[in-house]
Formats: sequence, structure tokens, C-alpha cells
Amino acid sequence: MLSAICHCGAVRIDVPRRPSSLTNCNCSICRRYGPLWAYYKADTVRVHAEPGSLGSYAWGDRNLAFVRCARCGCVTHWEPVQRTASSRMGVNARNFEPAALGPVRIRRLDGAATWKFLD
Repeated sequence: MLSAICHCGAVRIDVPRRPSSLTNCNCSICRRYGPLWAYYKADTVRVHAEPGSLGSYAWGDRNLAFVRCARCGCVTHWEPVQRTASSRMGVNARNFEPAALGPVRIRRLDGAATWKFLD
């Protein structure tokens, strides 16, 4: 198990394994947030948050909610607004300890125009 923790420690996200790759997306929100996304099946991720420590933002078609710590402001993850058995979610790998994450491939996604990987 690997844990992603926001700066103040109010939000912890446990995932089952190290990611095999990370995604650096250039869509309008990701280029502003600056995350590196690690993707997991939603039912394998556990979010632990102190009461009142989560805030979220949904835009566009409102299918995804981008979640942050309401105390320190770190973007922690995105999740589908309506989960299904096949839902996935993205965890911001910048909240993992670098040593625990280890070396991992970073893929560039053109979320601004083509929704294709650039590598």
C-alpha cells in the first residue's frame, strides 16, 4: 500500500500499489493545478479526511470532481461524480513521498486538444 498525504496532513489517500506510470495533462484545469495523475479503480482507493477538510470543484459537463484539502489547498485527487463498478479515479502523485513512489514513467497527455498521449 502507498499513501498520498496533503501538506497539512488532514487528507490521506491509500492506494493498493505504486503506479506504473503518471500522466502530466495540459487540459485547462490540469495545467493550472500542476498535478501528476496516478490512475486506480475507484473501489481500490481509500480517502481518509478529517471532518470539513475536503472541498471539490466540478466544471464543464460535471462528470468529474477535483478534490482538494480545504485547509492547505493541495489538490489530492479527482473522482467521478457518479461512480460505477468500472469507475476509475486519479490521485495526485505529487502528494506521495518521492522515495516511496520511486522512479516512474511520466506520460504527457494532450488534454487541451486531442486527448492523445504525446509519447
